[in-house]
Amino acid sequence: MTTNAPYFNHGSDIAILSGDYTDVFSLLGMHKAENGKSLLVRCFIKGAIAVEVMSLKDGKKVAELAQIDDQGLFAGVMGRRVKPFLYSLKVTYPMSVETIIDPYQFSSLINPDDVYLFAEGKQQKSYQFLGANWRQTQGVEGVHFCVWAPNAKRVSLVGDVNHWDGRQHVMRFHPSNGIWEIFLPHASAGQFYKYQITNQYGEQVEKADPYAVQMQSAPGNSSVIPAKSDYQWNDNRWLTQRGDTQLHHAPMSTYEVQLASWKRKGEWGDEYLNYQDLIDQLIPYIEEMGFTHLQLMPISEYPFDGSWGYQPVGLYAATYRFGDPVGLKAFIDACHARDIGVLLDWVPAHFPKDPHGLSKFDGSCLYEHEDPRQGEHPDWDTLIYNYGRGEVQSFLLSNACYWLEEFHFDGLRLDAVSSMLYLDYSRDSGQWLPNEYGGRENIQAIEFLKLLNERIYASYPGVTMIAEESTAWPGVTNSTENGGLGFGFKWNMGWMNDSLSYLKRDPIYRSHHHHELTFALVYAYTEQFILSVSHDEVVHGKGSLLHKIPGDDWQKFATLRAYFGLMWGQPGKKLIFMGSEFAQRDEWNHNQSLDWHLLQYAPHQGMQDWVRDLNNLYLQYPCMYELDHQTTGFQWLDCDNTQHSVFSFVRYAKSTDEHLVFIINMTPQVHHHFRVGLPLEQDYVEVLNSDSHCYGGSDVTNSVIAYDKEAWQGMKGSGVITVPPLACVVLAVNSNNVLDED
Repeated sequence: MTTNAPYFNHGSDIAILSGDYTDVFSLLGMHKAENGKSLLVRCFIKGAIAVEVMSLKDGKKVAELAQIDDQGLFAGVMGRRVKPFLYSLKVTYPMSVETIIDPYQFSSLINPDDVYLFAEGKQQKSYQFLGANWRQTQGVEGVHFCVWAPNAKRVSLVGDVNHWDGRQHVMRFHPSNGIWEIFLPHASAGQFYKYQITNQYGEQVEKADPYAVQMQSAPGNSSVIPAKSDYQWNDNRWLTQRGDTQLHHAPMSTYEVQLASWKRKGEWGDEYLNYQDLIDQLIPYIEEMGFTHLQLMPISEYPFDGSWGYQPVGLYAATYRFGDPVGLKAFIDACHARDIGVLLDWVPAHFPKDPHGLSKFDGSCLYEHEDPRQGEHPDWDTLIYNYGRGEVQSFLLSNACYWLEEFHFDGLRLDAVSSMLYLDYSRDSGQWLPNEYGGRENIQAIEFLKLLNERIYASYPGVTMIAEESTAWPGVTNSTENGGLGFGFKWNMGWMNDSLSYLKRDPIYRSHHHHELTFALVYAYTEQFILSVSHDEVVHGKGSLLHKIPGDDWQKFATLRAYFGLMWGQPGKKLIFMGSEFAQRDEWNHNQSLDWHLLQYAPHQGMQDWVRDLNNLYLQYPCMYELDHQTTGFQWLDCDNTQHSVFSFVRYAKSTDEHLVFIINMTPQVHHHFRVGLPLEQDYVEVLNSDSHCYGGSDVTNSVIAYDKEAWQGMKGSGVITVPPLACVVLAVNSNNVLDED
């Protein structure tokens, strides 16, 4: 049964039933009749057998709509009413009666200023109008769905709200900006949804919402309507303190964690800890160990556990694995209450090809480049963002702001920055396209990184931006005004590679590779570095840190303690991956907990105690961090003792009277009567010695080191110590026995 007049024209009813009618807002909903003397209401409700129009103001029936088609088209005149009014539809189904508020009666909720900035690439909060956001309009509350798909022929919201029928909620299209929207008053928190997109060739795909803040647990891939949440933060003290702190002159010792495998629970150890578990267990552990910062490996939704989060499909959605977004906020709030900063590993360099994700989102290469020489990563089989497109810039810029604004993260560590900077990254000749000047630099990505850093530092006092950049790109941490990229810190990948290469060598051969532990000081002040030993160094057959070291167990543990002593002593902030602090024996496995049972054995407990005491020393002495990025904070005493593989240096605070002396021996030989230069005419004492029995060492230690006036290693005086095997010794002025000056 079909009768168009006077409600439908030119086959519009057939187009709506088939899902081919795009401009549905011009037809469905409430409109004035052509004569201007009455109001019409049209609706399409699949399965309905009767529909009545009810006034929202008083709940009274206004009209009963005529059934135009038995598939669900209804229409009718609103009696004598000529002024538009808010209404609901009382829908009778064969087995039930429901009342819904018709979404097609509402005007657009998009702010033109927001959309302008979005297209310009300068929008920092596009997540506040794109995605699924709770809104109230004309006194009616609902969810506003909004998606950018400029090349789509039609976009429908599908999901639990309409039994996944793409004909039910075709969205309003704005040709000027490519955005589609619909306001649904009857949507509910927790419902699944997607966007059904018809491309220009008539092909249909269902896509997850790029701006979804929650997603269905694996193996599902739907987006989830979020709950209405107004989390009450309790970290004003921390945020004020953060804004007043100059982090480059402050302590920063970071514990890198993958929440899925730090520790697990359950009878078989196969259950993730939730955020409350992490509040109860992880935060006290970090506090006890003396770390100042926690860095989370990516938590944006990732379907495949083995990606560790580095192939995110929902960049705005905190993974379901550990709880909901409120739980994550409570966890970060609890960290701040304990004075622990929280950093997030962020992935703006690429995205996976999952069919429900960003790949060819509206049938065209919207977020990525069309040409695979620009748009695909050969190493990871992923896609590269089109950094030159304003809407993509806003998507990424807003995402960075989202984690800092909504979750109070204290900084972002950007993954794979090198792959963003170079057009020929991991490509052979002929597999890449040069820039407009014929070079290999990705100018669009470079400009985006500059914009990102400028905006973040201007908007969020005290946060930090960290680059994982593995080449010698100049000025990564220089300000953008001085031609740099504007990052706060850069991981020192050169130091990491050299030092781990040294660590693997048999002590008998280390004298021939002495420079591997000294070369980093040649360029230590060209950038603002973090000395990092991350998860990448203990996976994929590389073995754990302990496994890399030759020798018997005693030598392995002693060498690793000495290595950490060297790392903490040298200029640069610190980062180690979870498990390294107690010398995990096996390489990291993301499918299981760390081997916490090892702590029942003295060598592992000794390693954990050593790292804790290094952090405590680090926090106690400003010379360990205050001048990390200034040449006045470090002085070699002897960097050329290749014969004995002994390294010695001084760390200074702003006041040169405040200092520590480090001596590191990287062979098993004990050195008696070893003379070391001392900066001040005072006696010194050991404040740390990794060979102490309490760490599992052989207990070759020193008591008071008497100062004498024999000039040595560039100092006016010196002292004689015994250097223990494979150990780090730290000396400080004996505050209880200051010598009188002559």
